[in-house]
Amino acid sequence: MLDLHNLNKAFGDNVAVSGLSFSLQKGDVLGFLGQNGAGKSTTLRMISGVLEPDSGDAVLNGHSIVTARREAQSQIGYLPEGAPLYRDMTPLSFLRFIADSYGLSRTARKDAVDRVIADARIANVSGQTIGSLSKGYRRRVGLAAALINDPPILLLDEPTDGLDPIQKRAVRALVARMAPEKAIIISTHTLEEVPAMCSRVVVINNGYMVANETPDALAKSKPGGLEEAFFALANGHEVGAS
Repeated sequence: MLDLHNLNKAFGDNVAVSGLSFSLQKGDVLGFLGQNGAGKSTTLRMISGVLEPDSGDAVLNGHSIVTARREAQSQIGYLPEGAPLYRDMTPLSFLRFIADSYGLSRTARKDAVDRVIADARIANVSGQTIGSLSKGYRRRVGLAAALINDPPILLLDEPTDGLDPIQKRAVRALVARMAPEKAIIISTHTLEEVPAMCSRVVVINNGYMVANETPDALAKSKPGGLEEAFFALANGHEVGAS
């Protein structure tokens, strides 16, 4: 469903992503890990078509993000970190606007909006202005928007940021329910989310992939478990490993 082929991106002399390649199939939930500045958000922005790669490609359900961007983008739902929202709109009006941007009919729009409001558990705030909502609720509105077209591929950058423990559990349950029919990338700084939601882990360090494992295999690679394995990879120099 999703194939990355030697993605590269630099900003001046700063190499953000270098030679990144991996694939996801339907049913895969990938935990995408790395320190701040490791290249995670840059990678997601390239996959989504927000940022042009210097070289390489991402192919989404057979559509190249470089040569067939619109077709490729139709295959994804993207929740960026700090997703911009129209603060003077309500979640209901915002989600209707997003549905309209996908060209959904009035009936399909109502069904889609009702579905994502239920999935994101925001019915109780759907009539309030987004600007008046807590950070956690705003994050859930962004998640609902990413799900509006029921995409086969999901790119979620810090989806549980700002959520309380009950809300985090609800997001985990939602990911588990969606996972069999989708390919999902979850970029997160919260290591506890990885075994809870992910079937695979990719760790990048300074733009290079340094691990591509199951969470269990990565946790067993160091005596201290997943946390120690991540620290060793994220701070080490084992670039280019797979």
